[in-house]
Amino acid sequence: MSADQALDLNIAELPPVERYKLLIGLVIPRPIAWVSTVNEQGVANCAPFSFFNVFSEDPPLCMVSFNRRSDGKMKHTLANIRRTGEFVVNLVDEATANAMHLSSHEYEEDESEFAKTGLTQAPAKLVRHPRIAEAAACLECKVERRLEYGSGREMVIGEILLVHARAGVIDPVSKRVSEEHYKPIGRLFANRYCTTRQRFNLPGELPE
Repeated sequence: MSADQALDLNIAELPPVERYKLLIGLVIPRPIAWVSTVNEQGVANCAPFSFFNVFSEDPPLCMVSFNRRSDGKMKHTLANIRRTGEFVVNLVDEATANAMHLSSHEYEEDESEFAKTGLTQAPAKLVRHPRIAEAAACLECKVERRLEYGSGREMVIGEILLVHARAGVIDPVSKRVSEEHYKPIGRLFANRYCTTRQRFNLPGELPE
């Protein structure tokens, strides 16, 4: 088949690794849930997940999807969420992008990504887990429900209880988010990310 021919792929016929590669390459850019939790031993954890979004304002809900670690074990973040029913989603901007990417490494459970990446823990207001002090904004969440798909994938739906934002990110009166002070990044694939600097208004001119 030549490069200029259209392609149809039956997803059911592809192995999971090829499905993953295909879907994350097409559905871009994706927002990043940088989830912070703490384990039973008090070790703070933060890890990024790009199968994430908000999808309701009443009630205010977000979704984060988890797969297994490379060794087949449950992600530390998911184990902490299951145990406590709470978590914090920290939103990633250009200033925190590198720390976020470094925190994606699979550290041992007794190792803190905060310490490994130079991040600072800050107390949340309504949940027991810490937020990332350097994050542009944070969503404190409690688990609304969990959906398990086989042995390797779990979706957590969280009810957003509180939004914390860095000074200047949200106007306290209008509640509008500042394009000047909030410069989020998006996930593409592998170690590729993008900024949101180039923006435009619609509708544009229709072709004659």
